[in-house]
Amino acid sequence: MFTPLRLAILATSAIALPALAAGPLQVESKVLAEQKTRAPDGTVRVALAPVRRVVPGDRVTFILAYRNTGTQPIGNVVLDNPVPKGIAYRAPAPTSAAPEVSVDGRTYGALASLRVATATGTTRAATADDVTHVRWRLARPITAGAQGQLAFEAVLR
Repeated sequence: MFTPLRLAILATSAIALPALAAGPLQVESKVLAEQKTRAPDGTVRVALAPVRRVVPGDRVTFILAYRNTGTQPIGNVVLDNPVPKGIAYRAPAPTSAAPEVSVDGRTYGALASLRVATATGTTRAATADDVTHVRWRLARPITAGAQGQLAFEAVLR
């Protein structure tokens, strides 16, 4: 039997949130920043590390790690993450499924399909800077003991 679940998650750019308790689906949200180091051969390596200090223009990655700690599959899972103020969505992380995005927290879809109202009463095509929420609908139930992660890239405004 599958248990339907809709979960909204808020991650901030300054801390990693603990796993959400009370149920078999455990979700941990963390924010990592790009750290660049120069190798002896002159190449630059980019790695993700816990956020210590970020300034406008720094790239960050929001990661939602989930795990089914129960004994039954969990189906119909939707993970919804508001994009914090001061953060601009850029793209799904390279290792993640692409999320649906929203510019108002109500209507979700591919970025190319969304429109934003303008001050003159018309609408324009939405851009990544307009995204206020990202969400993933997991296509398959999460089996007992299974885990995974979803992520998106953003930049500090």
